[in-house]
Amino acid sequence: MRWIKQIYNCFYAYKQWFLILITTDLLFSFLAWLAYPETFKVLVGLMIVFTLAMISMSVFIIFRKQKIIEAAFQDFLLEANETNEERLCRVSPKTHWSFIHRMGGVIRSYQAELNEQVIELTDYENYIEGWVHEIKKPLSLMTLVLDNRSDEMSPPVRQRMLHIRDQMLGDVEHILYYARLGAAHKDYIFESINLLAFCKQIIEDHRTLLDESSFQIQFIGKEMEIYSDRKGLAFILEQIIANSTKHVAQNQDSPILKFETVYDKVSDQTILTISDNGPGVSEEDLPFIFDKGFTGRRGTYTRQATGMGLFLVSKMAYDLAIQLDAKSELGSGLTLSLIFPDVKQ
Repeated sequence: MRWIKQIYNCFYAYKQWFLILITTDLLFSFLAWLAYPETFKVLVGLMIVFTLAMISMSVFIIFRKQKIIEAAFQDFLLEANETNEERLCRVSPKTHWSFIHRMGGVIRSYQAELNEQVIELTDYENYIEGWVHEIKKPLSLMTLVLDNRSDEMSPPVRQRMLHIRDQMLGDVEHILYYARLGAAHKDYIFESINLLAFCKQIIEDHRTLLDESSFQIQFIGKEMEIYSDRKGLAFILEQIIANSTKHVAQNQDSPILKFETVYDKVSDQTILTISDNGPGVSEEDLPFIFDKGFTGRRGTYTRQATGMGLFLVSKMAYDLAIQLDAKSELGSGLTLSLIFPDVKQ
């Protein structure tokens, strides 16, 4: 089937030359009929055999030439240096040389710009990574002061300082996990996790963040066992919690964050549902909440919205084979479901 398609493409590409050859044969056949009617059949037969032989030889030469050009062109695309450019010119028709030289110059120009951008991006990534490690020092000092000098602060001041510290730690985690998602090798360790107990632990670790917004926490359902990476799952839960605290509606009296575990017997999967009673998401915004940088209408409730939290959640969930589902309406809060894969021991 492949050979038939190649032959068809060859005939289609050089159809004018084949038509000229066939027309010439018809003309000479007519002349042979006029001049040599007694040997007309013999002459026409020889002409047909000669024409078929010429066509077959032409197709063979064209196929061989095309393979040589394709190999040279592929090398030229992989590395558009002057050596590969000259090699491509040698095997290509002379009428194409000017286009090949022009294309090589353009590709090399773009490649040089790309290399410069890669170097700049690498320097920027190294700077950000260095900054992250440097910022950990004052954060550690801040934690040390809050732990050892708490008697010198009033409770409201200490609570506010703890809240700011946790926000800074969350921003640092953003950067670290964003870099981790782009790494070639990821050190995920999948192990057995008691889901509700793990959620309660994450809540306690971020108690100051929730207390600042006066969140009420509810846990519903039975304890269930799942297999996942602890650090990755913790990051997902932390970002969902941070997302809910950032989008608390103004003048909201009693914000609620609810964790519910459900076992789906049909799909044999464990589902963790996390819902709040915040401002919610409009129907037209809901399909895009996991897109990078998307804030939508929820972003209008707070200047803290960056559109990165749920984007990182979706990327981490993909790495951990966790399916995400979002449901919401304006004024009715946001519900995110984490559907864990069924893992057999």
